[in-house]
Amino acid sequence: MGKSETAKANNSNFLMKLVKNQCFIPLAALLLLAVINLLADPGFFKITLGYNAAGNPVLSGFLITILDSGSELAILAIGMTLVTAASGGQDISVGAAIAIAGSVILRVLCGTNSRPETLQAPIIVAFLVSCVVAMLFGAFNGVLVAYFKIQPMIATLILYTAGRSIAAWINNNELPVISEPKFTYFGEFIPGIPVPTPVFIALACMIIIGVVLKVTNLRLYTQAVGINQSSSRLNGLNPALIKVLAYVILGLCVAVVGLIKVSRISTINYSVIAKDIEMDAILAVALGGNALSGGKFNMAASIIGAYVIQFLTTTLYKFQVQSDALPAYKAVVVIVLVVVSAPTVREYFSSLTKKMKLSKEVA
Repeated sequence: MGKSETAKANNSNFLMKLVKNQCFIPLAALLLLAVINLLADPGFFKITLGYNAAGNPVLSGFLITILDSGSELAILAIGMTLVTAASGGQDISVGAAIAIAGSVILRVLCGTNSRPETLQAPIIVAFLVSCVVAMLFGAFNGVLVAYFKIQPMIATLILYTAGRSIAAWINNNELPVISEPKFTYFGEFIPGIPVPTPVFIALACMIIIGVVLKVTNLRLYTQAVGINQSSSRLNGLNPALIKVLAYVILGLCVAVVGLIKVSRISTINYSVIAKDIEMDAILAVALGGNALSGGKFNMAASIIGAYVIQFLTTTLYKFQVQSDALPAYKAVVVIVLVVVSAPTVREYFSSLTKKMKLSKEVA
């Protein structure tokens, strides 16, 4: 074999490895969206340094919006990936759970007065209380799935239906308002730092889950349960406990997003907050190439998928697509993903690749 043939073979192997990499699809989608926006409007990537109403420096631009708003989705994608991998299903109640978590935070901070002049409790205490509540609701969903053997979508439909009513009940159907400027730091900007705070919160969550997956057996146990419960049980694991743990971790992610959401506007709208965010979180997991039937997962691919979904949403808004029409465009993405990830389609492309290799070897 000559040098040119060896180089071609190496290039072919490199391309095959690149395409087979689970991060390839979300990165390719990200690149495609970037090219479309670059051709349509090069100013899309412009970032400017300005000042907010308080006179503090802040960065603005479409890319900053993607990083800012995409942070919430990336945090949710972390928990949704674990739930999908362990239970082979998805939690459709995260939007309602975010409403509950946000409502709990405002209730603790406001006390009995919906518009207090001063905070009735430290922000960290309110956040910790919301974490406990969100994790309990996560455990509730997990128990229904793991111990009562209810399909995840059906089990989480209960909280999806009742969650926003529970959130309103927590604050006696009132809309509490926080006047403390420091509360907005979690959803907007910290004075003197021009990058939105949610970006740093998301980065912290990524680092934490990365360390946890690296130093513990959480990844191994979750994948083992998702691939084959019976085998994992024979190997000494408790599949039900692993599933519940995945839902509890998702509950913790929900509490973090709830803090970001309510701190952005210092109040809450029970029917609107985090509306349809569960669909975006599920789509992020699917776009990351993770099997929605459970098993092996790639956390990095899910996180990239979350930012791709936000990139798509921002692009559609840029082209003045109405918010009511956004689900239709995202539905197209879902259809494409389902078709591409279908076993028959994968088998077809795999056999086609083998035939091409054989024909090259014969030639």
